[in-house]
Amino acid sequence: MHTIEPYWKWRDFYTAEADEKSPFFERTYSEFEFSDKIYNYYIHPQWDNIGSDTLYIKLLYVDYKSGSAVIEFLGEWNDCLQNDIMFLKRDIIDVLLLNGITKFALIGENILEFFASGNEYYEEWYEDIQDKDGWIIAINFREHILEEMQQGNIHYYINMSERYMDINWRKYKPHHLITYLDDLLIKVIE
Repeated sequence: MHTIEPYWKWRDFYTAEADEKSPFFERTYSEFEFSDKIYNYYIHPQWDNIGSDTLYIKLLYVDYKSGSAVIEFLGEWNDCLQNDIMFLKRDIIDVLLLNGITKFALIGENILEFFASGNEYYEEWYEDIQDKDGWIIAINFREHILEEMQQGNIHYYINMSERYMDINWRKYKPHHLITYLDDLLIKVIE
């Protein structure tokens, strides 16, 4: 797991540690010191700890003008034992919402397991953005993860379907990815 690095080719567009509004402002990263673990496996030091023992993120891109953010995930998303959605919502999403972010692209190709436990935080997140033309889209989540999320009724709050399961998001510049997702969502609604 230590070789799975967060996507770094957008660093010319945005870095969370340089963004005064970011929850990770002024954070320093090591390229060589591995300290965080998921279970007994060290993870790359560029991932950000959100207070969970099993779920880490990277805030890849935030654009305050368009009100959008791209967040990459690593690990096990466990709402049942770890209450990961509470950490994510209170410590990351709420900060972004306060700064006008209403469009969230969640990249889940490195989420290995998901365990649901209620959907109150997801519902609250959805309610926070629904009147502001916002959206939450799950990109490249594994099929079994989406099935678990649907069983937990989270699909009522996060856009998840086959059309978002195989997006080559790395080929886009971040603002182009947001435009693409906006357009894709409009096509779905029509």
